[in-house]
Amino acid sequence: MPRSSGPVDSPARLSLISRHLAPSYPLNTPYTVERHPDNIDTSLLPKTQTRALTTDANSSAKMSTQPEHPTLLIPGPIEFDDAVLNSMSHYSESHVGPAFVNVFGETLSMLRKLFQTTDSSAQPFVLSGSGTLGWDLVAANLIEPGEDALVLSTGYFGDGFADCLKVYGANVTQISAEPGSRPQLPEIEKALSEKKYKLLTVTHVDTSTGVLSELKNLSELVHRVSPDTLVIVDGVCSVACEEIDFDAWKLDGVVTASQKAIGCPAGLSISMFSGRAIQAFQNRQTPPTSYFASMKNWLPIMQNYEAKKPSYFATPSPQLVRALHTALTQIVAQGVKERFAAHKAASDKIKAAIAALGLKQVAANPDDQAHGMTAIYLPENVKGAELLPKLGARGVVFAGGIHKAIAAKYIRFGHMGVSVLDPSRGHVEKAIKALEEGLSECGYQKA
Repeated sequence: MPRSSGPVDSPARLSLISRHLAPSYPLNTPYTVERHPDNIDTSLLPKTQTRALTTDANSSAKMSTQPEHPTLLIPGPIEFDDAVLNSMSHYSESHVGPAFVNVFGETLSMLRKLFQTTDSSAQPFVLSGSGTLGWDLVAANLIEPGEDALVLSTGYFGDGFADCLKVYGANVTQISAEPGSRPQLPEIEKALSEKKYKLLTVTHVDTSTGVLSELKNLSELVHRVSPDTLVIVDGVCSVACEEIDFDAWKLDGVVTASQKAIGCPAGLSISMFSGRAIQAFQNRQTPPTSYFASMKNWLPIMQNYEAKKPSYFATPSPQLVRALHTALTQIVAQGVKERFAAHKAASDKIKAAIAALGLKQVAANPDDQAHGMTAIYLPENVKGAELLPKLGARGVVFAGGIHKAIAAKYIRFGHMGVSVLDPSRGHVEKAIKALEEGLSECGYQKA
Protein backbone atom coordinates (compact mmCIF):
# COMPACT_ATOMS: atom_id res chain seq x y z
CA MET A 1 0.00 0.00 0.00
CA PRO A 2 1.63 3.28 -1.02
CA ARG A 3 2.59 5.75 1.61
CA SER A 4 2.45 9.36 0.57
CA SER A 5 2.96 12.70 2.22
CA GLY A 6 2.58 14.78 -0.93
CA PRO A 7 -0.19 17.32 -1.51
CA VAL A 8 -3.54 16.23 -2.88
CA ASP A 9 -4.46 17.58 -6.33
CA SER A 10 -6.72 20.47 -5.25
CA PRO A 11 -8.36 21.20 -8.65
CA ALA A 12 -9.19 17.52 -9.01
CA ARG A 13 -10.62 17.41 -5.51
CA LEU A 14 -12.79 20.45 -6.25
CA SER A 15 -14.04 18.84 -9.44
CA LEU A 16 -14.94 15.66 -7.62
CA ILE A 17 -16.74 17.37 -4.76
CA SER A 18 -18.71 19.52 -7.21
CA ARG A 19 -19.97 16.29 -8.73
CA HIS A 20 -20.95 15.17 -5.23
CA LEU A 21 -22.87 18.38 -4.62
CA ALA A 22 -24.55 18.69 -8.00
CA PRO A 23 -28.23 17.69 -8.22
CA SER A 24 -28.51 14.09 -9.40
CA TYR A 25 -32.07 14.47 -10.70
CA PRO A 26 -33.71 16.93 -13.10
CA LEU A 27 -34.86 20.00 -11.22
CA ASN A 28 -38.14 20.06 -13.14
CA THR A 29 -38.91 16.35 -12.68
CA PRO A 30 -42.50 15.70 -11.55
CA TYR A 31 -42.74 13.46 -8.52
CA THR A 32 -45.66 11.17 -7.83
CA VAL A 33 -47.57 12.19 -4.71
CA GLU A 34 -48.65 9.21 -2.63
CA ARG A 35 -52.31 9.10 -1.56
CA HIS A 36 -53.31 9.59 2.05
CA PRO A 37 -54.86 6.54 3.68
CA ASP A 38 -58.66 6.76 3.52
CA ASN A 39 -59.06 6.52 7.28
CA ILE A 40 -57.09 9.70 8.00
CA ASP A 41 -58.84 13.06 7.87
CA THR A 42 -56.44 15.50 6.21
CA SER A 43 -58.93 18.32 5.83
CA LEU A 44 -57.38 20.26 8.68
CA LEU A 45 -53.85 19.87 7.36
CA PRO A 46 -52.26 21.97 4.60
CA LYS A 47 -52.65 19.73 1.55
CA THR A 48 -49.38 20.90 0.07
CA GLN A 49 -47.53 19.83 3.16
CA THR A 50 -48.89 16.39 3.98
CA ARG A 51 -48.05 13.05 2.48
CA ALA A 52 -48.26 9.39 3.29
CA LEU A 53 -44.93 7.88 4.24
CA THR A 54 -46.01 4.47 2.97
CA THR A 55 -48.41 2.77 0.60
CA ASP A 56 -47.88 -0.65 2.18
CA ALA A 57 -51.27 -1.84 3.45
CA ASN A 58 -49.58 -4.13 5.97
CA SER A 59 -47.79 -1.36 7.85
CA SER A 60 -49.06 1.45 10.01
CA ALA A 61 -49.12 4.55 7.86
CA LYS A 62 -47.64 7.65 9.38
CA MET A 63 -48.21 11.18 8.22
CA SER A 64 -45.54 13.76 7.66
CA THR A 65 -45.97 17.50 7.56
CA GLN A 66 -42.95 17.79 5.27
CA PRO A 67 -43.59 18.97 1.70
CA GLU A 68 -43.52 16.21 -0.89
CA HIS A 69 -39.93 15.74 -2.00
CA PRO A 70 -37.57 13.17 -3.52
CA THR A 71 -36.23 10.71 -0.95
CA LEU A 72 -32.70 11.76 -0.06
CA LEU A 73 -30.51 8.68 0.21
CA ILE A 74 -27.02 10.12 -0.06
CA PRO A 75 -24.35 9.71 2.64
CA GLY A 76 -25.57 12.91 4.31
CA PRO A 77 -27.50 15.07 4.76
CA ILE A 78 -30.15 12.43 5.40
CA GLU A 79 -33.91 12.47 5.72
CA PHE A 80 -35.11 13.94 9.02
CA ASP A 81 -37.78 13.03 11.52
CA ASP A 82 -40.64 15.54 11.71
CA ALA A 83 -40.08 16.14 15.42
CA VAL A 84 -36.47 17.14 14.73
CA LEU A 85 -37.49 19.55 11.99
CA ASN A 86 -40.26 20.99 14.16
CA SER A 87 -37.64 21.78 16.80
CA MET A 88 -36.00 24.07 14.26
CA SER A 89 -39.08 26.29 14.25
CA HIS A 90 -38.68 27.23 17.92
CA TYR A 91 -39.12 30.93 18.50
CA SER A 92 -36.05 33.09 18.88
CA GLU A 93 -34.49 33.03 22.33
CA SER A 94 -31.40 34.20 24.14
CA HIS A 95 -28.43 31.88 23.89
CA VAL A 96 -27.63 32.65 27.52
CA GLY A 97 -31.24 32.48 28.75
CA PRO A 98 -32.13 29.76 31.28
CA ALA A 99 -34.36 27.75 28.93
CA PHE A 100 -31.72 27.42 26.22
CA VAL A 101 -28.89 26.87 28.68
CA ASN A 102 -30.83 23.96 30.15
CA VAL A 103 -31.42 22.43 26.69
CA PHE A 104 -27.77 22.85 25.69
CA GLY A 105 -26.61 21.30 28.96
CA GLU A 106 -28.85 18.27 28.44
CA THR A 107 -27.64 17.99 24.84
CA LEU A 108 -24.00 17.79 25.91
CA SER A 109 -24.85 15.22 28.57
CA MET A 110 -26.71 13.04 26.07
CA LEU A 111 -23.68 13.11 23.76
CA ARG A 112 -21.79 11.23 26.45
CA LYS A 113 -24.32 8.42 26.15
CA LEU A 114 -24.07 8.41 22.36
CA PHE A 115 -20.27 8.16 22.46
CA GLN A 116 -20.45 5.72 25.39
CA THR A 117 -18.27 7.56 27.85
CA THR A 118 -18.69 8.07 31.58
CA ASP A 119 -15.26 9.65 32.03
CA SER A 120 -15.74 13.03 33.69
CA SER A 121 -12.40 14.22 32.28
CA ALA A 122 -13.67 13.77 28.70
CA GLN A 123 -15.45 16.72 27.15
CA PRO A 124 -18.09 17.00 24.40
CA PHE A 125 -18.08 20.04 22.10
CA VAL A 126 -20.93 21.38 19.97
CA LEU A 127 -19.92 24.28 17.71
CA SER A 128 -21.60 26.01 14.81
CA GLY A 129 -19.95 24.64 11.69
CA SER A 130 -19.67 21.58 9.48
CA GLY A 131 -17.96 18.29 10.21
CA THR A 132 -14.80 19.69 8.65
CA LEU A 133 -14.50 22.05 11.61
CA GLY A 134 -13.67 18.95 13.67
CA TRP A 135 -10.47 18.58 11.68
CA ASP A 136 -9.55 22.14 12.56
CA LEU A 137 -10.24 21.51 16.25
CA VAL A 138 -7.77 18.64 16.16
CA ALA A 139 -5.14 20.39 14.04
CA ALA A 140 -5.30 23.73 15.87
CA ASN A 141 -5.22 22.33 19.40
CA LEU A 142 -3.84 18.81 19.71
CA ILE A 143 -0.72 19.06 17.54
CA GLU A 144 1.82 21.85 17.25
CA PRO A 145 3.68 23.03 14.15
CA GLY A 146 6.56 20.69 13.40
CA GLU A 147 5.11 17.71 15.27
CA ASP A 148 4.36 14.45 13.50
CA ALA A 149 0.95 13.03 12.60
CA LEU A 150 0.16 9.63 11.10
CA VAL A 151 -2.93 9.69 8.87
CA LEU A 152 -4.64 6.46 7.80
CA SER A 153 -6.52 7.16 4.58
CA THR A 154 -9.27 5.09 2.99
CA GLY A 155 -10.36 7.74 0.52
CA TYR A 156 -11.19 11.36 -0.16
CA PHE A 157 -11.84 12.40 3.44
CA GLY A 158 -8.74 10.76 4.85
CA ASP A 159 -6.76 12.78 2.33
CA GLY A 160 -8.66 15.88 3.41
CA PHE A 161 -7.78 15.36 7.07
CA ALA A 162 -4.10 15.09 6.04
CA ASP A 163 -4.40 18.36 4.09
CA CYS A 164 -5.91 20.11 7.11
CA LEU A 165 -3.12 18.99 9.42
CA LYS A 166 -0.52 20.24 6.93
CA VAL A 167 -2.17 23.66 6.83
CA TYR A 168 -1.59 23.96 10.59
CA GLY A 169 2.08 23.00 10.24
CA ALA A 170 2.06 19.33 11.18
CA ASN A 171 4.48 16.91 9.55
CA VAL A 172 2.15 14.34 8.02
CA THR A 173 2.94 10.76 7.12
CA GLN A 174 0.08 9.20 5.23
CA ILE A 175 -0.69 5.50 4.79
CA SER A 176 -3.17 5.23 1.94
CA ALA A 177 -5.04 2.09 0.95
CA GLU A 178 -6.24 1.16 -2.51
CA PRO A 179 -9.88 2.15 -3.16
CA GLY A 180 -12.15 -0.22 -1.26
CA SER A 181 -9.61 -1.37 1.31
CA ARG A 182 -7.94 -0.02 4.44
CA PRO A 183 -4.41 0.11 5.88
CA GLN A 184 -3.54 -3.07 7.74
CA LEU A 185 -2.25 -3.37 11.30
CA PRO A 186 1.28 -4.67 10.46
CA GLU A 187 1.93 -1.67 8.22
CA ILE A 188 0.58 0.70 10.87
CA GLU A 189 2.69 -0.97 13.57
CA LYS A 190 5.81 -0.58 11.43
CA ALA A 191 5.16 3.14 10.96
CA LEU A 192 4.50 3.68 14.68
CA SER A 193 7.73 1.89 15.60
CA GLU A 194 9.82 4.05 13.26
CA LYS A 195 8.82 7.48 14.52
CA LYS A 196 7.14 9.15 17.49
CA TYR A 197 3.78 10.55 16.39
CA LYS A 198 1.83 13.13 18.37
CA LEU A 199 -1.41 11.72 17.00
CA LEU A 200 -2.87 9.18 14.61
CA THR A 201 -6.04 9.88 12.65
CA VAL A 202 -8.38 7.37 11.07
CA THR A 203 -11.58 7.91 9.11
CA HIS A 204 -14.08 5.48 10.63
CA VAL A 205 -16.23 5.48 7.49
CA ASP A 206 -14.85 7.27 4.46
CA THR A 207 -17.89 8.54 2.59
CA SER A 208 -16.03 8.37 -0.72
CA THR A 209 -15.59 4.59 -0.60
CA GLY A 210 -17.97 3.20 2.01
CA VAL A 211 -14.98 1.61 3.76
CA LEU A 212 -15.38 0.96 7.49
CA SER A 213 -12.15 1.10 9.50
CA GLU A 214 -11.84 -1.12 12.55
CA LEU A 215 -11.13 0.90 15.72
CA LYS A 216 -10.84 -1.42 18.71
CA ASN A 217 -7.79 -3.40 17.60
CA LEU A 218 -6.26 -0.31 16.01
CA SER A 219 -6.45 1.59 19.29
CA GLU A 220 -5.01 -1.36 21.20
CA LEU A 221 -2.08 -1.41 18.75
CA VAL A 222 -1.41 2.32 19.16
CA HIS A 223 -1.53 2.14 22.95
CA ARG A 224 0.85 -0.86 22.92
CA VAL A 225 3.41 0.36 20.39
CA SER A 226 3.22 4.15 20.86
CA PRO A 227 1.34 4.83 24.11
CA ASP A 228 1.77 8.61 23.98
CA THR A 229 0.16 8.91 20.53
CA LEU A 230 -3.39 10.28 20.57
CA VAL A 231 -5.99 8.20 18.70
CA ILE A 232 -8.26 10.54 16.74
CA VAL A 233 -11.29 9.34 14.76
CA ASP A 234 -13.14 11.11 11.96
CA GLY A 235 -16.62 9.82 12.74
CA VAL A 236 -18.61 12.16 10.50
CA CYS A 237 -20.25 9.26 8.63
CA SER A 238 -20.21 6.75 11.48
CA VAL A 239 -21.39 8.30 14.74
CA ALA A 240 -24.91 7.04 15.59
CA CYS A 241 -24.89 4.21 13.04
CA GLU A 242 -21.58 2.42 13.74
CA GLU A 243 -20.57 1.27 17.19
CA ILE A 244 -18.13 3.60 18.94
CA ASP A 245 -17.20 2.73 22.52
CA PHE A 246 -15.18 5.77 23.51
CA ASP A 247 -14.04 4.58 26.95
CA ALA A 248 -13.58 0.86 26.29
CA TRP A 249 -11.59 1.48 23.10
CA LYS A 250 -9.49 4.24 24.73
CA LEU A 251 -10.15 6.78 22.00
CA ASP A 252 -8.84 10.33 22.43
CA GLY A 253 -11.03 12.18 19.99
CA VAL A 254 -14.02 11.58 17.74
CA VAL A 255 -15.25 14.38 15.48
CA THR A 256 -18.58 14.27 13.68
CA ALA A 257 -21.43 16.41 12.34
CA SER A 258 -25.15 16.80 12.85
CA GLN A 259 -26.54 15.96 9.41
CA LYS A 260 -25.66 12.30 9.02
CA ALA A 261 -26.67 9.37 11.23
CA ILE A 262 -27.44 11.65 14.19
CA GLY A 263 -30.33 12.90 12.09
CA CYS A 264 -30.23 16.66 12.60
CA PRO A 265 -29.96 19.39 9.92
CA ALA A 266 -26.47 20.43 8.89
CA GLY A 267 -24.69 23.20 10.75
CA LEU A 268 -23.21 21.68 13.91
CA SER A 269 -19.71 20.32 14.47
CA ILE A 270 -19.92 17.71 17.24
CA SER A 271 -16.97 16.10 18.96
CA MET A 272 -15.77 14.26 22.04
CA PHE A 273 -12.25 14.52 23.41
CA SER A 274 -10.67 12.47 26.18
CA GLY A 275 -9.08 13.82 29.31
CA ARG A 276 -5.74 12.79 27.81
CA ALA A 277 -6.43 14.89 24.71
CA ILE A 278 -7.48 17.86 26.83
CA GLN A 279 -4.26 17.47 28.83
CA ALA A 280 -2.23 17.40 25.60
CA PHE A 281 -3.88 20.67 24.62
CA GLN A 282 -3.17 22.21 28.01
CA ASN A 283 0.50 21.15 27.75
CA ARG A 284 1.04 22.97 24.45
CA GLN A 285 4.23 25.01 24.22
CA THR A 286 2.67 27.36 21.66
CA PRO A 287 -0.78 29.00 21.51
CA PRO A 288 -3.57 27.31 19.52
CA THR A 289 -3.25 28.15 15.84
CA SER A 290 -6.91 29.12 15.37
CA TYR A 291 -9.12 31.66 17.08
CA PHE A 292 -12.63 30.31 16.47
CA ALA A 293 -11.48 26.68 16.75
CA SER A 294 -9.41 27.30 19.89
CA MET A 295 -10.06 24.95 22.82
CA LYS A 296 -8.76 27.75 25.03
CA ASN A 297 -11.88 29.69 24.05
CA TRP A 298 -14.38 26.83 23.84
CA LEU A 299 -13.46 24.47 26.67
CA PRO A 300 -14.79 26.68 29.51
CA ILE A 301 -17.90 27.46 27.46
CA MET A 302 -18.74 23.78 26.97
CA GLN A 303 -18.01 23.00 30.62
CA ASN A 304 -20.27 25.84 31.76
CA TYR A 305 -23.13 24.91 29.44
CA GLU A 306 -22.99 21.28 30.55
CA ALA A 307 -23.17 22.52 34.14
CA LYS A 308 -26.17 24.60 32.98
CA LYS A 309 -24.45 27.92 33.55
CA PRO A 310 -24.78 30.68 30.95
CA SER A 311 -21.55 31.39 29.10
CA TYR A 312 -20.40 33.11 25.96
CA PHE A 313 -17.57 33.10 23.44
CA ALA A 314 -19.39 33.01 20.08
CA THR A 315 -23.11 32.77 19.46
CA PRO A 316 -24.45 29.22 19.03
CA SER A 317 -27.55 28.36 17.01
CA PRO A 318 -30.39 27.81 19.49
CA GLN A 319 -32.65 26.30 16.83
CA LEU A 320 -30.05 23.78 15.66
CA VAL A 321 -29.14 22.87 19.22
CA ARG A 322 -32.82 22.28 19.98
CA ALA A 323 -33.05 20.04 16.91
CA LEU A 324 -29.98 18.15 18.09
CA HIS A 325 -31.54 17.83 21.55
CA THR A 326 -34.62 16.23 19.98
CA ALA A 327 -32.54 13.87 17.83
CA LEU A 328 -30.41 12.78 20.79
CA THR A 329 -33.49 12.31 22.97
CA GLN A 330 -34.80 9.87 20.35
CA ILE A 331 -31.45 8.07 20.11
CA VAL A 332 -31.10 7.67 23.87
CA ALA A 333 -34.70 6.48 24.18
CA GLN A 334 -34.08 3.81 21.54
CA GLY A 335 -30.73 2.79 23.01
CA VAL A 336 -27.44 3.20 21.18
CA LYS A 337 -26.73 -0.53 20.90
CA GLU A 338 -30.21 -1.12 19.49
CA ARG A 339 -29.59 1.67 17.00
CA PHE A 340 -26.31 0.14 15.86
CA ALA A 341 -28.01 -3.25 15.44
CA ALA A 342 -30.87 -1.73 13.42
CA HIS A 343 -28.45 -0.06 11.01
CA LYS A 344 -26.51 -3.30 10.58
CA ALA A 345 -29.69 -5.26 9.86
CA ALA A 346 -30.81 -2.71 7.27
CA SER A 347 -27.33 -2.65 5.73
CA ASP A 348 -27.28 -6.44 5.41
CA LYS A 349 -30.65 -6.32 3.63
CA ILE A 350 -29.51 -3.59 1.24
CA LYS A 351 -26.21 -5.26 0.43
CA ALA A 352 -27.98 -8.57 -0.24
CA ALA A 353 -30.33 -6.79 -2.65
CA ILE A 354 -27.39 -5.13 -4.41
CA ALA A 355 -25.67 -8.50 -4.78
CA ALA A 356 -28.91 -9.98 -6.13
CA LEU A 357 -28.79 -7.35 -8.87
CA GLY A 358 -25.36 -8.65 -9.83
CA LEU A 359 -23.58 -5.53 -8.59
CA LYS A 360 -20.34 -5.29 -6.60
CA GLN A 361 -19.33 -2.92 -3.83
CA VAL A 362 -16.26 -0.70 -3.75
CA ALA A 363 -15.48 -2.27 -0.35
CA ALA A 364 -15.27 -5.90 -1.42
CA ASN A 365 -14.45 -7.39 2.00
CA PRO A 366 -17.60 -7.61 4.19
CA ASP A 367 -15.49 -6.67 7.24
CA ASP A 368 -14.62 -3.38 5.52
CA GLN A 369 -18.19 -2.43 4.59
CA ALA A 370 -19.95 0.45 6.33
CA HIS A 371 -23.45 -0.02 7.72
CA GLY A 372 -24.77 3.48 7.03
CA MET A 373 -23.93 3.68 3.33
CA THR A 374 -22.95 1.50 0.39
CA ALA A 375 -20.63 2.43 -2.49
CA ILE A 376 -21.78 0.47 -5.56
CA TYR A 377 -19.72 -0.23 -8.67
CA LEU A 378 -21.73 0.38 -11.85
CA PRO A 379 -21.99 -2.18 -14.66
CA GLU A 380 -19.52 -1.45 -17.44
CA ASN A 381 -22.20 -0.23 -19.85
CA VAL A 382 -23.86 2.12 -17.33
CA LYS A 383 -22.69 5.64 -16.50
CA GLY A 384 -23.55 7.40 -13.26
CA ALA A 385 -24.47 10.56 -15.16
CA GLU A 386 -27.09 8.51 -17.00
CA LEU A 387 -28.37 6.44 -14.07
CA LEU A 388 -28.69 9.09 -11.34
CA PRO A 389 -31.29 11.20 -13.20
CA LYS A 390 -33.35 8.03 -13.80
CA LEU A 391 -33.33 7.38 -10.05
CA GLY A 392 -34.30 11.02 -9.51
CA ALA A 393 -37.24 10.63 -11.87
CA ARG A 394 -38.43 7.87 -9.54
CA GLY A 395 -38.14 10.14 -6.52
CA VAL A 396 -34.85 8.75 -5.19
CA VAL A 397 -31.59 10.68 -4.83
CA PHE A 398 -28.28 8.78 -4.67
CA ALA A 399 -24.82 10.39 -4.82
CA GLY A 400 -22.16 10.11 -7.49
CA GLY A 401 -18.61 8.93 -6.89
CA ILE A 402 -15.95 11.32 -5.59
CA HIS A 403 -12.83 9.18 -5.14
CA LYS A 404 -10.52 10.56 -7.82
CA ALA A 405 -9.24 7.12 -8.89
CA ILE A 406 -12.69 5.61 -9.55
CA ALA A 407 -15.14 8.54 -9.54
CA ALA A 408 -16.92 7.62 -12.79
CA LYS A 409 -17.23 3.95 -11.92
CA TYR A 410 -19.55 3.97 -8.92
CA ILE A 411 -22.46 5.58 -7.07
CA ARG A 412 -23.25 5.90 -3.36
CA PHE A 413 -26.38 4.90 -1.46
CA GLY A 414 -26.79 6.41 2.02
CA HIS A 415 -29.00 4.50 4.46
CA MET A 416 -28.96 6.16 7.86
CA GLY A 417 -31.44 7.42 10.43
CA VAL A 418 -35.19 7.44 9.85
CA SER A 419 -34.84 5.96 6.37
CA VAL A 420 -33.91 2.63 7.96
CA LEU A 421 -35.23 3.05 11.51
CA ASP A 422 -38.80 3.81 10.37
CA PRO A 423 -39.75 1.00 7.94
CA SER A 424 -43.18 2.59 7.39
CA ARG A 425 -41.51 5.18 5.19
CA GLY A 426 -40.62 2.48 2.69
CA HIS A 427 -37.39 4.24 1.72
CA VAL A 428 -35.22 1.14 1.36
CA GLU A 429 -37.72 -0.75 -0.79
CA LYS A 430 -38.35 2.33 -2.91
CA ALA A 431 -34.61 2.79 -3.46
CA ILE A 432 -33.93 -0.81 -4.43
CA LYS A 433 -36.86 -0.81 -6.85
CA ALA A 434 -35.71 2.49 -8.39
CA LEU A 435 -32.18 1.15 -8.75
CA GLU A 436 -33.39 -2.03 -10.46
CA GLU A 437 -35.67 -0.12 -12.83
CA GLY A 438 -33.10 2.59 -13.52
CA LEU A 439 -30.43 0.04 -14.40
CA SER A 440 -32.87 -1.75 -16.69
CA GLU A 441 -33.72 1.51 -18.42
CA CYS A 442 -29.98 2.04 -18.95
CA GLY A 443 -29.83 -1.31 -20.74
CA TYR A 444 -28.43 -3.42 -17.91
CA GLN A 445 -29.71 -6.92 -17.30
CA LYS A 446 -28.23 -9.22 -14.69
CA ALA A 447 -26.32 -12.04 -16.37
